[in-house]
Amino acid sequence: MSLGANKAALMGAAGSSGGPSIQYLVVAGGGGAGGDRGGGGGAGGYRSSVEGEATGGGGTLESGFEFSVGVAHTVTVGAGGAGGPNTTTQGTNGVNSVFATITSAGGGGSGAGSQPMAGIVGGSGGGAAGACGAGCISPGAAGTTDQGFGGGDNDTGTSHQSGGGGGASEAGGDGVSTGSQVGVSGDGGDGIASSVTNSSVFRGGGGGGGNHTGGGTYGTAGAGGAGGGAAGSITLTTGLSGTVNTGGGGGGGTNSGAPFAGGAGGSGVVILKVLTADYSGTSTGSPTITTVGDYKILVYNASGSYTG
Repeated sequence: MSLGANKAALMGAAGSSGGPSIQYLVVAGGGGAGGDRGGGGGAGGYRSSVEGEATGGGGTLESGFEFSVGVAHTVTVGAGGAGGPNTTTQGTNGVNSVFATITSAGGGGSGAGSQPMAGIVGGSGGGAAGACGAGCISPGAAGTTDQGFGGGDNDTGTSHQSGGGGGASEAGGDGVSTGSQVGVSGDGGDGIASSVTNSSVFRGGGGGGGNHTGGGTYGTAGAGGAGGGAAGSITLTTGLSGTVNTGGGGGGGTNSGAPFAGGAGGSGVVILKVLTADYSGTSTGSPTITTVGDYKILVYNASGSYTG
């Protein structure tokens, strides 16, 4: 059967809703982290229809996207959010990633140590900062349903321990005090492993919470979640950034060395899985294109389009 005839047959089988189906993985940009004992940035939202794999937030795997032959479908790869530059600025949310009608929400920015301290809602939620004083609780933010989990809270003791950012497969950890001005900040939540490119890669990890150096005594910063989440800081002047094209959250900043800034989130990615028999060969944005079994795999690390 010719390529055109094969497409026509599949379109008829699909009915009036469109044509053949594309499987997709759409990961948004990760959230930036706040400074001065800032929480970890939340991972970018994670939406997947790749058969046999998981989607974000513990949700049900999504249906493939039925495309129309000859129509160009937009691909937008979201940038990571900026880290908070000082003690009084939250990290900013990551930018949404989009394929056609499928939108993943940018990861939530995290709280900053000298207000505002709460995390911000996003694809996965940002963690709370850890400097509001003994007995003070600031919350991590919620993630988006079926895209990611919430960020962790700060501690309830001497409150220098921040929460980790939420990840695609689990929530960020809470900060825990272990003594006067010391303790362990929350780890970022882990992301999800996908083998759509024929090798297992984690994406959508939350950033770890930054910590405090009180009287020369060091606490412990949170680890970054698997999937590009950056670790929190304890001695660096600027927090670590999430890994590019994973949607990983930025690592929370510390109070050791000005400007106490948090790390930026990592950019997102869009991956399409198209039956070779249905593959048009027409795209923009220079995706990396490989063949895996009966499928063409298009990996977009920057924005572009795919024409069905």
